[in-house]
Amino acid sequence: MDRDDFTLHHRLRVRWSEVDMQRVVFNPQYFVYFDVAVAEYWRAMAARRAEIHDHYLRLYSVKATAEFHASAHYDEELEVCSRVARIGRSSLAFAFGIWRDDKRLVSGELVYVYADPETQRSAPLPEALRGAIIAYERVTPEIAGPSTA
Repeated sequence: MDRDDFTLHHRLRVRWSEVDMQRVVFNPQYFVYFDVAVAEYWRAMAARRAEIHDHYLRLYSVKATAEFHASAHYDEELEVCSRVARIGRSSLAFAFGIWRDDKRLVSGELVYVYADPETQRSAPLPEALRGAIIAYERVTPEIAGPSTA
């Protein structure tokens, strides 16, 4: 995972409420950091492509993973990086890296499925959303075949 492959880089500072009794960031908090990065990613995308706004609101999370390499501590400034790494027929996967200076602390992935909000059944990703993501990304996402979710 190369930091320069990430399109979105968002800085944040660890708050007191985010650390545990071991004086490190409480492990579930990293998923909150991933979520912040996703929101910032869509904010950056929406500034370029207003027509995708309604589409990304139809993405439902189906998988979340994290791999912890080192700990972050109170008041440290972190850089949370995200990119869409894979696009499937009805899904997309965000990859994440969290760094303190030059040290990677956490790697992660969130997988979302595009779905009809009424039925909550998966549906193909709209071409406008696919195109906007591909145009925005620094590294072209892996594109899955048409029969893959």
